[in-house]
Amino acid sequence: MADFPSLHGQLVVITGGAGGIGAAMVEAFAAQRADVRFLDIDAPAAELTAQRVADRGFARPRYGICDLRDVEASLAALDRLLDGRDAHALVNNAANDRAQPLGEVTPADWDDTVAVNLRHQFFLAQAIAPGMRRNRRGAIVNLGSISWMMGATSVPVYAAMKSAVSGLTKTLARELGPDGIRVNAIAPGWVLTERQLAKGRADPAKFDDYLRRQCLKRHLAPDDIAQWALWLCADESAMCTGQTLIVDGGVI
Repeated sequence: MADFPSLHGQLVVITGGAGGIGAAMVEAFAAQRADVRFLDIDAPAAELTAQRVADRGFARPRYGICDLRDVEASLAALDRLLDGRDAHALVNNAANDRAQPLGEVTPADWDDTVAVNLRHQFFLAQAIAPGMRRNRRGAIVNLGSISWMMGATSVPVYAAMKSAVSGLTKTLARELGPDGIRVNAIAPGWVLTERQLAKGRADPAKFDDYLRRQCLKRHLAPDDIAQWALWLCADESAMCTGQTLIVDGGVI
């Protein structure tokens, strides 16, 4: 793992940090000696992640429990986590790619998918930006997906929200750039988290089919995405903003 001295001691907030890609990010930033704080809905998983980081000899990350679909509760949890400090970076990682055929989507399903995949990214960025403006620097990283670039089926609303992440990223970069704040997105391919592995085991042929589409013949792991998040939040990417970086092993 590369060492990014510019992250040492910096306060970094990560959403969905209790498991999957988010947990890998929590561990990666902790290994950089950042002051890591994360939000998640799953209290037992959050505690396990925090303890795992501490057991590795890094500073134990603080966490807050909230449902990111509830904006008011999420902002309150963020405020408690910040505890009067300004954040250097926000990583909007939390999402849910639940599959749902086109004909089964209801207005309530649509609203829920917007809330869990897009809305909180905007409102957390809105809440955290004033502190970054005070310091004339900061980094926001939004998690997108290649699903909409592929025209993935069975996830029409999720794909729509992930395409919107790229638009949100571009306009926030323009809005916040004069204050020294960089905003970028990462669009991963199929990352084999524990959750995705469980889904894939129901149809093992999907693993081989997907690898056939990739140029690189290794499945993506959560750490592959975490490494890009480190770089985007570090000074080494100082002139990179408004971009959606595709990390998919060569599918698109």
